[in-house]
Formats: sequence, C-alpha cells, structure tokens
Amino acid sequence: MSTIISVTDVNTPSLGAVIHSVSANDQLFVLRDTELLAANGIGITLYDKVTPNPTTDAIDEATALGRAGGAQAVIAIGGGSPIDAGKSAAILLANPGRTAHELYSFTFVPQVAVPIVVVNLTHGTGSEVNRFAVATITSLNHKPAIAYDCIYPLFSIDDPALMTKLSPAQTRFVSIDAVNHVIEAATAITANPLCVLLAQETIRLVAAYLPAALNNPEDLHARYCLAYAALIAGTAFDNGLLHFTHALEHPLSAVKPELSHGLGLSMLLPAVIHQCYPATAPVLAQILRPIAPELRGQPEEATAAARAVERWLSSVGVPQKLMNEGFGEGDVERLCNYNYENEVGFVAVVGPREQEEIIGQACYFSNPSTTLADVAYLINPQWQSTGLGSALQQRILEHAQARGVR
Repeated sequence: MSTIISVTDVNTPSLGAVIHSVSANDQLFVLRDTELLAANGIGITLYDKVTPNPTTDAIDEATALGRAGGAQAVIAIGGGSPIDAGKSAAILLANPGRTAHELYSFTFVPQVAVPIVVVNLTHGTGSEVNRFAVATITSLNHKPAIAYDCIYPLFSIDDPALMTKLSPAQTRFVSIDAVNHVIEAATAITANPLCVLLAQETIRLVAAYLPAALNNPEDLHARYCLAYAALIAGTAFDNGLLHFTHALEHPLSAVKPELSHGLGLSMLLPAVIHQCYPATAPVLAQILRPIAPELRGQPEEATAAARAVERWLSSVGVPQKLMNEGFGEGDVERLCNYNYENEVGFVAVVGPREQEEIIGQACYFSNPSTTLADVAYLINPQWQSTGLGSALQQRILEHAQARGVR
C-alpha cells in the first residue's frame, strides 16, 4: 500500500472535520474520497499540530510521522501555515537525514521533494501556486523564507465553499496578506509588467469583495473573487518577489507567534508605503487606485498615499498599531537584530535625530552553505546620481567581506 501524509493545523483536526464545518454533504463527499484512496491502495497518515507561524520543530515532527508511515506524498490542508509546513516536510521526506533547522538555515539546497497536493482553506496565502515557504527556526526565533522549484504543488484546490467559515478577523487578515503580496511584488527591483498587472487586479478585487464577504460570510461570489485575488497575488510575488513589509513582519511573528501574519503586515504597510512611494510613485498610484483614487503618481504624495492606505485598512476593520499588540520602543533593537549574522541592512539618513529621513537603504542576506549573498538597494529619487548608492554599496561590501561573504 502507498501512503501519503496529510499536514494540517490544530484547528483542522481531520479531513472530515474540515468539511463538516461547511456542510454534511461535503463531509460525505470527502469521506467517500478517502474510501476511494483506500480502495486504490493509498493510506493516509495525519499530522494536525501545525500552529500559526509554523516552526521547524513541527516540520520535523510531521516529517518523522510521515517517514514512519512510509509517506510518498504530502497533502497540505489549510492556510499558509499548514501549506508551508507541508511543503517543507515534502523536502525532508525526499532528503533523508536532513532537518528543518538545516533547511531554513540554508545548509543545503534541495533539488527534490515528494509530490505535494494542496487544499487551500483561506484567500490570502498564495502558497498554493508558488515555490515559497516560511517557518520559524525554533531555537533562534528567526523566521526566514525558502524558495525552491521542487515545492511547487503538483495540484492545488481553491474552493470558496471551504472558506465561508473563516472568522471576520481571518477574512480581513488573509486578504490584507494578498494585498501586501502585490504591493511588494510590483515595487520590488525585480518587478515586471506581469506583477503590476496582477497587482492592479488583486487590489481591485479585494477592495470590492472584502466588504461583501464581511457583510455576508456565505457570499460564494465574494469568496471566489477573494480566492482568485489571492491566487494571482501568489503568482505575482512568485515572479516579482517580496521586500520590506514581509521582511519587517517576520521578526514580529517570530518573537510573538500568536500574532496573525496579516495583522502584522497591516500595522506596517502604511509606513512602508510612505518610504517606498517616492521611488515608485507611478506604479503605486496605479495599483492603489481602487482604494486611493486621488493619487497622481507624484513623489511628494508619499504622506497622502500612506494615510489613504491607513484609512482603507481602518475601513475594513483593521485600525491596530504596533503598540496595540504589545510592541514598544524597547522592542526595536531586538526586532532589528534578531538574526544579525545572516541578514544585514544599512540606511542613510539626513536631518536631526528627532526628524531623520531615510534617503537610502541597502541590505544583504547571506547563505551560510555557499558564502554567497543576495543584495538589494533602494535610493530616494532625489538622492540618485549623487554617489549615495555607490557609498552604500561600498559600505555593505566591506561589511560582508569582513564576515567571509563573497
């Protein structure tokens, strides 16, 4: 008999319970499917202990359970956390002797994973259509992302009928995650016309249908449109990548695992818009038009753009700020330096300390297994062609080379 491992979360205890939350008919349908699997010689081993912001410990547990049962494939059921944990377990099942800590510390580069099938239960992650996964390294409170072609799902199911029981908070937070995906993908240095096109449509759909889903959670058309928005957003950042909002949020939920990823993003987004807008004003004005039609794409609109996004977030029921979630000035150093060995950033500022303005940023992420690094730069348009970029490049090169990075 062949065996697959089903990876899900603590709120989705079994296939039957997942569907039972929707309707009895759907429950019978899935139960018949499990019977069909058994009739065709396929057994299921269930791991149902994934928590929000999955950890490397949980991934190792799921892998051990799957390996003990002889699992040859993974079915991930749930939102981003179970999907990412399932993808990670799929890599480890195909690479015996490796651990999740090693995977997320980049001590090896996987080329293979066992087949992955995803049943997505939220409209935000995008993980069902891309090569990314995220997990917290338990011993470090560090939350890196991985991206490998071998963890593209073989099949994925996005069924809006499975999303109608999301709570109002979950409905808000997962859709805000999708919005962040496209804002970052469309403004990254790797952005391309496809990312911008998908960003426009994602934000249009979320702006139109998130209020409808909140007003009537059973509205299948609204849920369908939000699921489609999340799917194309996942495609956008698979092509354009992510940057500041996700990079800043990962420390928040790494040190406070109970924090919803989407809530963390929403609290950071206005500030990120404010910083990025001068360098990407035409693109941001274009994609934000459904929620900020007054923007004209001029760099001096940065404050207006940030406030418009802040008002929209509040209008959909997410007015929270970092201090509302227990973060204060005393946390800044810990959040900024939580993985100083592999992730380093420099900023250039002007003005007095109390009124500093960031005019340039440079950062690198090093891979310990290769001593190579990915580097990114962002320079305020008013300071371009002044030598600032070269100065930041020289500073970051000196720092990296002193640490043995090539």
